[in-house]
Amino acid sequence: MSQWNQVQQLEIKFLEQVDQFYDDNFPMEIRHLLAQWIENQDWEAASNNETMATILLQNLLIQLDEQLGRVSKEKNLLLIHNLKRIRKVLQGKFHGNPMHVAVVISNCLREERRILAAANMPVQGPLEKSLQSSSVSERQRNVEHKVAAIKNSVQMTEQDTKYLEDLQDEFDYRYKTIQTMDQSDKNSAMMNQEVLTLQEMLNSLDFKRKEALSKMTQIIHETDLLMNNMLIEELQDWKRRQQIACIGGPLHNGLDQLQNCFTLLAESLFQLRRQLEKLEEQSTKMTYEGDPIPVQRTHMLERCYQWHPAFCERQPCMPTHPQRPLVLKTLIQFTVKLRLLIKLPELNYQVKVKASIDNNRRFVLCGTNVKAMSIEESSNGSLSVEFRHLQPKEMKSSAGGKGNEGCHMVTEELHSITFETQICLYGLTIDLETSSLPVVMISNVSQLPNAWASIIWYNVSTNDSQNLVFFNNPPPATLSQLLEVMSWQFSSYVGRGLNSDQLNMLAEKLTVQSSYSDGHLTWAKFCKEHLPGKSFTFWTWLEAILDLIKKHILPLWIDGYVMGFVSKEKERLLLKDKMPGTFLLRFSESHLGGITFTWVDHSENGEVRFHSVEPYNKGRLSALPFADILRDYKVIMAENVPENPLKYLYPDIPKDKAFGRHYSSQPCEVSRPTERGGKGYVPSVFIPISTIRSDSMEPHSPSDLLPMSPSVYAVLRENLSPTTIETAMKSPYSAE
Repeated sequence: MSQWNQVQQLEIKFLEQVDQFYDDNFPMEIRHLLAQWIENQDWEAASNNETMATILLQNLLIQLDEQLGRVSKEKNLLLIHNLKRIRKVLQGKFHGNPMHVAVVISNCLREERRILAAANMPVQGPLEKSLQSSSVSERQRNVEHKVAAIKNSVQMTEQDTKYLEDLQDEFDYRYKTIQTMDQSDKNSAMMNQEVLTLQEMLNSLDFKRKEALSKMTQIIHETDLLMNNMLIEELQDWKRRQQIACIGGPLHNGLDQLQNCFTLLAESLFQLRRQLEKLEEQSTKMTYEGDPIPVQRTHMLERCYQWHPAFCERQPCMPTHPQRPLVLKTLIQFTVKLRLLIKLPELNYQVKVKASIDNNRRFVLCGTNVKAMSIEESSNGSLSVEFRHLQPKEMKSSAGGKGNEGCHMVTEELHSITFETQICLYGLTIDLETSSLPVVMISNVSQLPNAWASIIWYNVSTNDSQNLVFFNNPPPATLSQLLEVMSWQFSSYVGRGLNSDQLNMLAEKLTVQSSYSDGHLTWAKFCKEHLPGKSFTFWTWLEAILDLIKKHILPLWIDGYVMGFVSKEKERLLLKDKMPGTFLLRFSESHLGGITFTWVDHSENGEVRFHSVEPYNKGRLSALPFADILRDYKVIMAENVPENPLKYLYPDIPKDKAFGRHYSSQPCEVSRPTERGGKGYVPSVFIPISTIRSDSMEPHSPSDLLPMSPSVYAVLRENLSPTTIETAMKSPYSAE
C-alpha cells in the first residue's frame, strides 16, 4: 500500500495534522494525483543536487501535463482550472530554484511518515501527554470567550461615540439658534428655558464623554490583562510544543488560533483608536472647563499600541539537513521564518526585520539580513518574513593571522539568532526584539551528531528558550522522557518509531535496568562516557544505527521487519521454540552501524543451535543490498553443499513474503560460458557465503562473508568434492 493511501486511512486528528503542511508550495491536489510517482522519486537527494532537482521539476511538470490531458477528456472543468493554476504557480515559483521544490516535497513526505509512525504507536510518552493537557484546552476556550467579549464591548462604545456625536450636533444647532435670536428675544422666559436646556445638554454631554472614556479605559485594561497573561501563557505553551517538534516530536498546531485572537484584539484597539480620534474632533469643535477628552486621550492612545514581537514560526535550519534544525554549519546557508501575530493590511511592508547572531561578535551573518514582512511571504495570509540565504561566518582572530574559521568548535556551546523588528505605523516607530531557540555552530559535518545530541538534551530538559549557558551545568533528564525522544528520532528520521520492547532494550543499555519508568540520566552518561567495555558512547552507537537505516535498510525498517534492538539473551529466548530456519534482524552492540541476523536450527541429537553472522556495516551494504543478502545468503556445512538457512522471519513470516518486494533483481541462473554470445563472459552475481563447523562443541563463530558467483561455484562442484571445497574454505588464505 502506498504511503498516501495509508495517510488517507488515518483518523481525523491525524488528517488535520497532514492538512497543515500542504499549501501553495506543494498543493495537496498534486500529492493525490501523482502519489505513486512522487513516492518513487528521491526528493531528499535532489534537495542537495541542483541538476537532479531540475530534472525532477521538469518531470513533475510533465506529469502534470499528462494529468491535464486525462482530465480534459473527462471534461472536469474545476479540476482542469485548478491544475492549470497549480502548474503555473509551480513553474513560476521554482523555475529559478528547483532544489527548493525538492526540499518542500521531501519535507512533506517525511512529515507524512512521522504522522503515520505516531498513529501506529498506541502508547503516548510523558512529553506528548504533557502537550495535550485538558487545562490547556480549557484556557483556550476562556481566551476565545474573553476576546469575543472585548470585541462586543468595542462595538458598544462605537455606538456611544455615535450617540455623543449626535448629542453634540443637537447642542451645536440649539446654541447657534440662540446666537441668531434678536436681543429682545434673548431676555424672554423662553430664552431662559432654552439656556437651561442647553446647560442640561452640556451636563449630559460631559457625563457621556466621561462614561465613554471610562468604558474605553476598561476595555484597554482588559485587553492588556488578556494579552499579557492568558495569551502570553498560550504563546509560551506553543513555543514549548515547537521545542518538542524540533527534536522530532508531534507536530505543533494552534498558531493560527493564537494569531486570530491577537488580531481580533489588535483590531479592537485600532477601533478604539479611531473612536478616540473622533472624540478629539468633537472636543476641538466644542470644549469646556473640565472636558475629560484632552486630559485622557494621549495616554489612552499610547495604550492602544500594544504589540508583541515577531517570533520564529520556523526555527533556523539548513536545507541540506532538514531533520536536524538548530544545527548550523559555517558558510552553509540556512533558512528561518518569522511571523507577526497581528495580521492587519495596513502593516504590510511596514515591518522591517534585521537578523544577527551573538552579542560577542564571534560570528556574523552573511547574505541579505534585512527584509520587510509581507502577507505574500505566507500561504495563509499571515504577516511573515523568511530569510533563505543567510550564512554564519566565524570572525577572524583579533590577533591577526589566520582566523578561527574551520577550527574544532564546541558542540555544547549555544548561540542565538536575534531579530530586531521595527514597526512603522501612523507616524510611530516601535522597536521590538526576539530570538530563535539556541543553535549550535559546527565547522565540519562530522560534528553534526554531537551537535544534534546537544539540541536534543537542551529542548528535552528546559522550557527556557534563551539559556545560552545551559551546558555550564546541564541538568539530568528523566529517562522516560529521553526514551520517548529516542523513539521520535526514529519516527522523524527513518519513518518508524520504537515500540516498548525496543525501548526497554535501550533502557537496559543506558541503566542496566529492565524498566525505564523512573529514574534520571545525566548528560555525560548519554553523550560523553563510553558504554561499558566499548570504545564509543551510547549516542554515537544510536546515531550510527540511524545512519545505517537511513542509507541502507530504510524500506525494511519502515515495514517493521527489523527487530533491531534486542539483546543476545532475549534473541535466544525468542528463537529457541521456533521452526528451524527462523531468523531475526538486530543491530550490533559491538560494531558501530552494524546489523546482523541470527537463525535457529537443531543438531542431529535435537539440540537447539543459534547462528549469528558477522555484522554488516555500511561498507558491505553499499556493495550489496541487504534484502539481496538475505535472499542469497549461503552456508557450507561439512559434507554438504551450500544452502540458504534463512526460511522464516520471526515469528513465522516466509522470507520471500517479507522481503520479496525489496529484492533488487531475481537471482541469476548459472550459465555455461558457451551459452551466450558477446565477449563470452560468464554472467555472475555476488553472494554472501559462510562455513559452519558442525563437529565443534564450542560456540559458533562465523567466518568472514565471502562473495562467490553461482557460475564459479558450479565449476568448483564439477571438479572438486564437497570435502575439498570445505578444506579450501578453512585455508588460512580464505581470510585474505
